[in-house]
Amino acid sequence: MNDVPFIDFARRWVVLTGASSGIGRAIAVELARCGARVVLTGRNEQALKDTQAQLAPDTSRIVVQDLRQIDTLSALIRDHVREHGRIYGLCYCSGVVETRPLASFQASGFRDMIDVNVTASFELARAICRRDVMTEDGGALLFITSIYGTVGMPGQMAYSATKGALQSAARSLAIELARRRIRVNTLSPGLVHTPMTATAFSLLSKEQIHELESSHPLGPGEPEDVAKAAAFLLAPQSRWITGTDLVIDGGYTAR
Repeated sequence: MNDVPFIDFARRWVVLTGASSGIGRAIAVELARCGARVVLTGRNEQALKDTQAQLAPDTSRIVVQDLRQIDTLSALIRDHVREHGRIYGLCYCSGVVETRPLASFQASGFRDMIDVNVTASFELARAICRRDVMTEDGGALLFITSIYGTVGMPGQMAYSATKGALQSAARSLAIELARRRIRVNTLSPGLVHTPMTATAFSLLSKEQIHELESSHPLGPGEPEDVAKAAAFLLAPQSRWITGTDLVIDGGYTAR
């Protein structure tokens, strides 16, 4: 009987943004469980330490980083390679969301959302895909987007625009980077129970919450549901999957 696991990162390094809590924390745990070494990035050092405490020893390192400081991201990657070795992949799990109808749209807020949700992800991808940075036999990029990149939702015009931008960009990058055996995919979750979701729910009525939850035939998801899908798409064993957006939404978009 073959005891070799299907997913095995064999101690390859994966840079993970948004590792402080929620989906990002669950992805960190899953990647480490599947044999990856994970660069945990986020703004809150204590929260990152809490994530690291859930991982096996010698499977991660912490880098405190504000993604709005885009000009510093390339140096972050160079420093890692110099001290710890080449990088196999990127899982971009950071995101800013602000619910605003068109009537209250603010250009300044949208620019902030673009910086975190889109521009920083491109800059990190550029830095990691350098020939002297990425593992020589190729690698993988994964952007965590949202079903709101493809379906409409009142008040989410700006957020949806950024997530749709990532989905489109990933398809182009998948073609551009294929010759170097670098795969590029996106993962689009529906409603997932996270601390961010709990904060958003605190502003809604019980009826509104019920409507959101019941719109997912299998009910809301948990961070671990997204994490397992993320590990699958990033894994070296998924070598023939690129340019794909995997929707994981409990049937929301199948209605």
